[in-house]
Amino acid sequence: MSAGRPSEGAGCITWWGFSPARDLLHIGPERREGEMNVLLVGSGDPRHILKTIAGLQDKQSVHIWVIENNMEVVARQLLLLYLALIPQDSMGINEKTEVFLEVFGNAEIRSQAEEVLQCVASQLSLSVTETMATHACLNTTLLKFKERDELDMIFKSWIQTRSSSPERPAPIMSKAWDYRVRQHLGTRYDSKKGCFEWDLTMKLHEKGCGVINRQQYMRWREQGLAFEMREGVYQITNPSLLSSRVFSQKGDKVAIRGYWGDIVSSPYLSFGIETDDKSLLKTQNGQPIKTAQDISFANLQGLFQSLSSRRGCPTTSQTYTDAEDDTSIRTVSIKDLMYPNGISVTFLPLDSFHKLPEKQKYSQFFNTIYFSASFVHQLGPMMRQIAAPDAVLVVELAKYILDLNKEQEAGFAKKVEDIALEAGFEPWHEGTSNDVHAVFVQHIK
Repeated sequence: MSAGRPSEGAGCITWWGFSPARDLLHIGPERREGEMNVLLVGSGDPRHILKTIAGLQDKQSVHIWVIENNMEVVARQLLLLYLALIPQDSMGINEKTEVFLEVFGNAEIRSQAEEVLQCVASQLSLSVTETMATHACLNTTLLKFKERDELDMIFKSWIQTRSSSPERPAPIMSKAWDYRVRQHLGTRYDSKKGCFEWDLTMKLHEKGCGVINRQQYMRWREQGLAFEMREGVYQITNPSLLSSRVFSQKGDKVAIRGYWGDIVSSPYLSFGIETDDKSLLKTQNGQPIKTAQDISFANLQGLFQSLSSRRGCPTTSQTYTDAEDDTSIRTVSIKDLMYPNGISVTFLPLDSFHKLPEKQKYSQFFNTIYFSASFVHQLGPMMRQIAAPDAVLVVELAKYILDLNKEQEAGFAKKVEDIALEAGFEPWHEGTSNDVHAVFVQHIK
């Protein structure tokens, strides 16, 4: 066994981000009222979409445009947005939050979550082949035909994952997860618990993530199980976390299906390490009372409540408590979803970023442009052509990519600043930049 591949910890596909959710319209200078256009490049999950929607004022509206580099990530974004849009009269908010977190961060899920996932996948399979947008927040009509066909195939594959052997599903994910851990740790695999402990205490906790609970983090590193909120059997492969990776074998290119995402930083970063409710951050004897799982649950419930308050159809007055036996979900079609007022989400083709300046529609168009750490290489001078005069550029830094050392992390931040300056942006120094995101504004000559 080799010494391992430390750089492999983050994976080659971004199932979740390496930073907490941000309200992208409240970063940088104060914004005007009216519709705002936000471009997300490589965000990996809908955390910023949900947080930005929650921060909207009554008179504000937002159109969010999403570019990813992989249709499997687009499929998962659609799945998670769909779950967020299910109204409370179809699924109680506690259960919706549980299912969302389970699908979001667990390599293996319960049968109840699988049932919901398959219902949603069947609805999305129908909608992505439509030429007219079936929902303003799930708009895939600007994707290429072959991309929409690929989405359809992905959704159908999720539905078929168990149909071939419903009684004893093959343990695809547990084997795929263990393979990644072995590849990452190499000769350290036999002392893996010590490695996991080091990453938690000397890296995540040192970086301010003390709410990430040891027992929960160790379970996730070992099994890929981040959120275990109910007693239940988590042993069904979560198909939304499977993807193909191409390897060269004896001169031939071979696509291998497996788990190729993050196995080090954790899905707790997106919703579980920050909160506006400071009572969730209280400590007792120096230890956090609440865990990152608790905070993720509370934050998502708040985001879902905000989404419900903007819905364009009558809300139910019934209070849902999610009784223990409340696990049967009827099929929720797209027309049954919430239609939040003033909110649109459109997915753009994978290769569209460098083509946007060629289209008059996008000239000086975007009020906020967000780049994930894995897409920084696409930053360039052409951004000034698509950025509105008041545009804010937000770039995810490498703080929570744990395989990088402090020098590499600082070098990454310097590279981001150099590229932004070259593109006509200057650092915003009024309290919103930090070591998690770098914030820039258009340089006015």
